[in-house]
Amino acid sequence: DKMNAVQILTLTMLLAAGGGAQLFKSGKCPDPAVQYNFDPARYLGKWFEIQKLPSAFQKGQCATSDYILQSPGVVRVFNRELLDDGTVRSAFGTVEVKDPAEPAKLEVTFSDVILLRGSYWLLSTDYDSYALVYSCKSYGLFHVELAWILSRQPTLPKDITEYLLSILSSIGVSVDKMVSTVQDESYCSPMYQ
Repeated sequence: DKMNAVQILTLTMLLAAGGGAQLFKSGKCPDPAVQYNFDPARYLGKWFEIQKLPSAFQKGQCATSDYILQSPGVVRVFNRELLDDGTVRSAFGTVEVKDPAEPAKLEVTFSDVILLRGSYWLLSTDYDSYALVYSCKSYGLFHVELAWILSRQPTLPKDITEYLLSILSSIGVSVDKMVSTVQDESYCSPMYQ
């Protein structure tokens, strides 16, 4: 029928546009619990990517994100990663609280090259050492999800990583698809030159 044709066409266009690295799953996005009483001000600062679900727009290693308050309710984000050819790629975006009643359900927008907008939900954080971020976009009969385990340091203890993976697993995320991000100091040195 017409709806299936539109969904197949959409899926084909997403795959052709480089979405092949992303994880397509059947059904609608889950609606997981998010960080209770999230305080965006305590989330500001530098975060290191420890693990992620693969995405078409994030291909490098040594990934970091810096969050800076731009105005009340709006945070500027500066993402950096080291590509295989040794170049450092940067992306600037904004993170906004869409509903003050649910401050952990954020929306992030990147517009450096093309407009990318998506959910940015803080599922868990202690603000000082770890954060678990989840994003999902529904496309009718299927959805695409992304997830990131972040740390204030280039490493994160295994027990905390396992705890965060268990949260993702509990909402149906394929944690076996998570990939570790290289944060080795010597490998990542071009990021700090």
